[in-house]
Amino acid sequence: MATSDSGSDLVSKGYRERLAEGRRAMAHLIHVWHERNGWSHKVLPSLAEALDLGRVHNSQISNLRNGKLAAPGPEVFLALGQANAVLFAGLDPIRDRLSEPHADLLQHLNEGHEPLVNGRGKPLGAGALFEIFVGLASLPPGFDWRIDETEASALSAALADQLCDGKTWRFCRDQVMAAYPVSKKQRRERFAAVMAGMRDYSADELDGELLDLYGTHQALGGACRHGAEGFLALLRKRAKSLQRETQSEQMS
Repeated sequence: MATSDSGSDLVSKGYRERLAEGRRAMAHLIHVWHERNGWSHKVLPSLAEALDLGRVHNSQISNLRNGKLAAPGPEVFLALGQANAVLFAGLDPIRDRLSEPHADLLQHLNEGHEPLVNGRGKPLGAGALFEIFVGLASLPPGFDWRIDETEASALSAALADQLCDGKTWRFCRDQVMAAYPVSKKQRRERFAAVMAGMRDYSADELDGELLDLYGTHQALGGACRHGAEGFLALLRKRAKSLQRETQSEQMS
């Protein structure tokens, strides 16, 4: 994970600005992490308690996601770092410990347990998470697509057009839903609603969904030389094309 504390950066930014940026980055990280795994804010605290990994409360996770937790104690980062290490190791080592007393938790983890990893594929620990929170380190790869809220609607429309290859949802629904790799009901329903034009993804939702949306694109026979980032660039290009078509139709 690349750090952002170069000499010039230290001079150009005051500590308040750095802390504010770090808090926003951590909020984004926690939000997208939960989105990708389909978790509620109760999953990580339950995991930490079940395996005695540290203490973190539901409200602390909720406030971290919303950027409202100004000064979390070290036990929060310890719990998150250790929970992340457990997830990185996979569910098999903990399955027996969770199967009886924490069956609901295990079910949630079966549906999504992607860990946070750095650019070298190693799990983020307590120290790395703390560095992000105080603005001394940047977000790990795949968690900062820089999607702006103002472009989320256009990207949602471009996504539907791209995955359906310009066809209406009625004629491509079965094929696209079969290609979408997510099993969680809530996310599948949300994806279907976006594809049908009934709603748009928010910027944070797109951040959380992008890897799976790229996987859907690949399953449908699409390809991008630069992975998910290239797929996002493709969507942006398609969004601009759709906007030009709409403007042309309005002028004619």
